[in-house]
Amino acid sequence: MSDTPVKIKRALISVSDKTGIVDFASALATMNIEIVSTGGTANALRDAGLEIRDISDLTGFPEMMDGRIKTLHPKVHGGLLAVRGNPDHDQARADHDISTIDLVVINLYPFEETVAAGSDFATIIENIDIGGPAMIRSAAKNHASVTVITNPDDYASVLGELTELGGATSANLRRILAAGAFARTATYDSAIHTWFNQEAGDLLSPRIALHGKRGDLLRYGENPHQQAGFYQNGSDRQGVATARQIQGKALSYNNINDTDAAFELVAEFDPTESAAIAIIKHANPCGVALADNLAEAYEKALQCDSTSAFGGIIAANRPLDARAAQAMIGIFTEVIIAPGADEEAIALISAKKNLRLLLTDGLPDPAAPGIFAKTVSGGLLVQNRDNGRISENDLKIVTKRAPDARELADMIFAFRIAKHVKSNAIVYVHDQASVGIGAGQMSRVDSSRIAVRKAEDAASGGDPATKGSVVASDAFFPFADGLITAIEAGATAVIQPGGSIRDDDVIKAADDANVAMAFTGMRHFRH
Repeated sequence: MSDTPVKIKRALISVSDKTGIVDFASALATMNIEIVSTGGTANALRDAGLEIRDISDLTGFPEMMDGRIKTLHPKVHGGLLAVRGNPDHDQARADHDISTIDLVVINLYPFEETVAAGSDFATIIENIDIGGPAMIRSAAKNHASVTVITNPDDYASVLGELTELGGATSANLRRILAAGAFARTATYDSAIHTWFNQEAGDLLSPRIALHGKRGDLLRYGENPHQQAGFYQNGSDRQGVATARQIQGKALSYNNINDTDAAFELVAEFDPTESAAIAIIKHANPCGVALADNLAEAYEKALQCDSTSAFGGIIAANRPLDARAAQAMIGIFTEVIIAPGADEEAIALISAKKNLRLLLTDGLPDPAAPGIFAKTVSGGLLVQNRDNGRISENDLKIVTKRAPDARELADMIFAFRIAKHVKSNAIVYVHDQASVGIGAGQMSRVDSSRIAVRKAEDAASGGDPATKGSVVASDAFFPFADGLITAIEAGATAVIQPGGSIRDDDVIKAADDANVAMAFTGMRHFRH
């Protein structure tokens, strides 16, 4: 590929997003570049006083079928794909009266936006662009001679080179734009693929395509030597990716990861029933509680592990009010995320200049389907998101003593928290508040001991809140020792999946201590 700049004589413009297009086309016109255009784009440019050549004039064929057929024509793709200086290509162009096209400016039908708006099936289908991706790919393949723009943000750099190089573009810019063009068609097709899979109920099809549009380049990743960016995939799932940042410095990679974990956890709890607060540190909860209002829920959650809460993330399942905001700014916090906030709450939080406040206008549905993917060497591991939930009707009471009403409510609450704690996970709960959490240990006994120790630290020498608590385990107890540790800590009821070959030993240990135990039949590993 030659590094010689390529002069632009003819441009084809067909855009759905018309941001900046009139100014860009006007600049092309001042450079005596012929502009060919289609449909609504041609009308918009003519209305601005520009001289436009219709695509039908170039092809000798009318636009038809509601605009489905207009650019799928040899005179378009021949003009894009012809290798300049190739004798056979030059002869074919001469034989069929095909003019070269040197610049293509295209952005695609708004498929992702149409899906996000909840449009009906037929409308979504009509917003699958065919001609646009075909032209983008033709132009990008022949980037040795053709400049392709798919993003209005690139107008300025192209105009800069056209001005600097006397109406030409450099090989380096064309390569960069071609790479961006293929990325755009890839993400576009991936969005269509994802939607079709969801419509068909097939989340794990034989081939999978993941897509995203980069928002922010982050300062670094988990550590300063790692690069990172934040990509949005167009999902309508409310959370950190769709939130409005009201104030505070830019989010870091770890902030985003932890904030997502916090918000997904509080979304487990219906805001019409209880106010919920989750305090997260390193993607694990260090305090979760329910109450009649957010301020009380926050105070209960903070008591679980106030040391770890320092520098943590706070998530709420209801809009913030002044009382809640006042409580939350009492210690150093990195991020607060909530469905909303009143003006007084925002004003109080604004006193903490570095504290990020994110508002989402809603909660994600914890029962909604979705996929989770992580990279491994040479591939991807993909699974559906853990949207499993248990209710009282799902429980199997396996001990002689059944839990009372207070224990039963705490068991359901504790098991929902355990779903969001790194395995091995042990969660102690008392009166709808976590009082001890053990996370991520290789041994379930160690997780239980750590949770008890944290409860003892919080008690400051008094009786730890594990006395009279319930305990939840994300997976079965393989031996009775983990349960015995919980019983020694004062737990009176246990909720766990069950399914161990030693379930009988575990049940006997519970019966011997007059502890109630329920099996869920559902495991919540979170690695």
